[in-house]
Amino acid sequence: MSAPLLSARGVGKRFGGRVACHDVSFDLWRGEVLGIVGESGSGKTTLLNCLAGRLLPDSGSVTYETKSAGSVDVHRLSEARRRLLARTEWGFVNQDAREGLRMGVSAGANIGERLMAVGARHYGEIRGQAADWMTRVEIDVERLDDRPNTYSGGMRQRLQIARNLVSNPRLVFMDEPTGGLDVSVQARLLDLLRGLVEGLHLSVVLVTHDLGVARLLTHRLMVMQGGTVVEQGLTDQVLDDPQHPYTQMLVASILPV
Repeated sequence: MSAPLLSARGVGKRFGGRVACHDVSFDLWRGEVLGIVGESGSGKTTLLNCLAGRLLPDSGSVTYETKSAGSVDVHRLSEARRRLLARTEWGFVNQDAREGLRMGVSAGANIGERLMAVGARHYGEIRGQAADWMTRVEIDVERLDDRPNTYSGGMRQRLQIARNLVSNPRLVFMDEPTGGLDVSVQARLLDLLRGLVEGLHLSVVLVTHDLGVARLLTHRLMVMQGGTVVEQGLTDQVLDDPQHPYTQMLVASILPV
């Protein structure tokens, strides 16, 4: 049996006296979309940052099955190796697209940088692939040379997605990818994301407070409260028949019958 793509074992993180996440363990398999849900302050974004190597946990380990070098301990990699991994085999979609884009260069350059990180050097081919991805995320290719600061919020988020996916990553971390957008923009982005995730057979760890987003995009859910995973299971099972009182409260308040 093949190894899981990503494994967390006993991951914990504190900020002073506050427990951000405690003893979190799970496996993520290829092609699986795992949702991490909970209210603000539940620890889900802290956990995501620990998984993605952006934050050093106080305890536990995170291992990743690389494409060519086998299993690696994410937090024992050198900074250079971790950055290379983040540019090639991984993607990270921020809630605020401005944090995931270079606002001072063109949209095409934002996408092209990721291609150059995986060895692309031919300007015409890079520009062609950037234009193709603009089309795939439903941005007019005539905006290729415009800077992201001239884009709407929804367009910036779609551009950030293109920047992350153009290099064919195996694993993508998403932190509230539809947060802060108008409802109509959210719906369009969710349809786009679902199509891309399924079409590219991506593995995804998705943080969201929106159970509707979780139901639409994820295969499996982990529910966090106060830094602890209180319930986990298949998405429909957790949302349709929640067992923990906190999960029941979330479902009742956000997805009323």
